[in-house]
Amino acid sequence: MTLPSIRHIGALGSSFAAGPGIAPIEDRRAGRSADNYAHLLARRLGARLTDLTVSGATTATVIDAEQRMLWRRFPPQVPQLPRDVDLVTVTAGGNDLQYVGSIIRLAYAGLFGQHVIGRPASTLLARGGVPLPGDDDLRRATAGLVAIVAAVRDRAPDARVLLVDYLTILDPDAPWTRPAPFDPGTRDALREIGRQLAGVFRAAAEESGAELVAVSELSADGQVGAAEPWVHGLRPRDPGSSFHPTRTGMRAVADAIADHLAARP
Repeated sequence: MTLPSIRHIGALGSSFAAGPGIAPIEDRRAGRSADNYAHLLARRLGARLTDLTVSGATTATVIDAEQRMLWRRFPPQVPQLPRDVDLVTVTAGGNDLQYVGSIIRLAYAGLFGQHVIGRPASTLLARGGVPLPGDDDLRRATAGLVAIVAAVRDRAPDARVLLVDYLTILDPDAPWTRPAPFDPGTRDALREIGRQLAGVFRAAAEESGAELVAVSELSADGQVGAAEPWVHGLRPRDPGSSFHPTRTGMRAVADAIADHLAARP
């Protein structure tokens, strides 16, 4: 497999790009791993890396809005992007649709609901159910990704831009090694958000002309509960990494990007 010559990679996005919970940690405040897919790819290509990913980022905080999480503040990502990058990866938009946050919240609701003492907390967490995005929400998320691509091209005109979507988290046929924290209706609704998010990436790639690496289509065998999952299940000792990529998942994403680059040098 022949890979193109890439000297400097820029990585933008939220926690599915940052890699919370995967050691070694590069930036604990940002929930950023030194073994996320961008780092793995940069090492494979022998390229420099500017990793600006931050857990919790939205498309707006990637482009031009300050990101605030409790006492932590992060400047927008694109303005920090060096102008000499020749490849930029983008994984964002899930937080615009309340995707992973809803999975974590409702997983805890299901977990607490299994015990009488936890049922009041379960009821509180389950309030509102699954926030299924409407057409306007999907259009806004798509527009956010398109705007990221435009902002990157403005900042680094020679950069190749890859939209890298989200690994599959929940699959209807996934085995589960302990009681599943979701009832069937909740699980189906959460999977639907995942499908909608994949559609947002497809639409944004088509509209912006950016390249799409659809890892959502490659990861059905690595969902939660698989023999070697690409995504963690519920992790009470490290809630922020729950339902996020494992080290194996990050390696699979880096492999998919490398395959894409080799096929389209």
